[in-house]
Amino acid sequence: MTIKVLGYGATKVKANLAPLHFQRREVRADDVEIEILYCGVCHSDLHQVENDWGMSHYPLVPGHEIIGKVVKVGNKVTKFKVGDIAGVGCIVDSCRHCSPCEHGLEQYCEAGFTETYNGVDPHDHLPTYGGYSERIIVADRFALKIPKGIPLEGAAPLLCAGITTWSPLKHWQVGKNSRVAVVGLGGLGHMAIKLAKGLGAEVTLFTRSQNKSKDAIRLGADHIVLSTDEAQMQAVKGKFDVIIDTVPNVHDINPYLATLSLNGTIVLVGYLGPLDPFVHSFNLISGRKTVAGSMIGGIPETQEMLDFCAEHGISSDVEVINIQYINQAFARMKKSDVKYRFVIDMQSLKQDK
Repeated sequence: MTIKVLGYGATKVKANLAPLHFQRREVRADDVEIEILYCGVCHSDLHQVENDWGMSHYPLVPGHEIIGKVVKVGNKVTKFKVGDIAGVGCIVDSCRHCSPCEHGLEQYCEAGFTETYNGVDPHDHLPTYGGYSERIIVADRFALKIPKGIPLEGAAPLLCAGITTWSPLKHWQVGKNSRVAVVGLGGLGHMAIKLAKGLGAEVTLFTRSQNKSKDAIRLGADHIVLSTDEAQMQAVKGKFDVIIDTVPNVHDINPYLATLSLNGTIVLVGYLGPLDPFVHSFNLISGRKTVAGSMIGGIPETQEMLDFCAEHGISSDVEVINIQYINQAFARMKKSDVKYRFVIDMQSLKQDK
């Protein structure tokens, strides 16, 4: 059985998003049904709508930064009750039994995790559709509890931008006395600064734009380094334990390798494709340095991140929009004209009923 749901989606490559009716499954025994209140707008939503990665399936309803109210629970659900505030991030299922899944690292599921949208449900084989919609139905194992103290609109981007930067910060054991640098100040970069600072690190922003300095300091950065200034780059040579590189396009990472300390690691969290130009091996062997990658996060560490944010008063800086503005928001995203994440007030969808 299925239920009819209204959302905004694309029916073909590069089409504008428009009202779209589609089918979701009925609630299963271990499911929760969530009325969506807010949904963040991730840059990957734009990539998927425009099929930039060559793997989009249409019709496509984006959105994987979902905050909403539980309105129905299956008869085996104990984690949530009707009325609870819940979140759904990038993952709505996985094989649940491989080693990564058993260790709460569903993002590295050996069978591949089920994406919140543009995927296929492994049980009933229906397409998955995202959070630009009235409601979503998901297994309670893959829903998050949203703690009190985080503004709901500011919590939505934590489910992608937040966990994408939290996971490597925790894996590389960032804490007090850590020296962390962040490359790029966008949706991911601004969360990396807030979270690294919250963990007690000394935080530096690498940027190509001097006019971002004031905002970076407001967000928690201790220092700003203009990456196009050779003198400034030389001054931080060998300084950083961890660099979180959030830039989502191809760029030369060799200059940043020189700023790593002995045993330092640069972690790529943006989807770059081939590294160009190639990493020079001398930049690695001269200080036992590492180039690593990291992708979103599993359910346990996402919950840990949400609880940490509530305790430390951390949320995303957002611009709240109505769903009818989404195509203009996409156009602005292409120009990096947002600080630092669009979030859709999904109550605006009622205007299209």
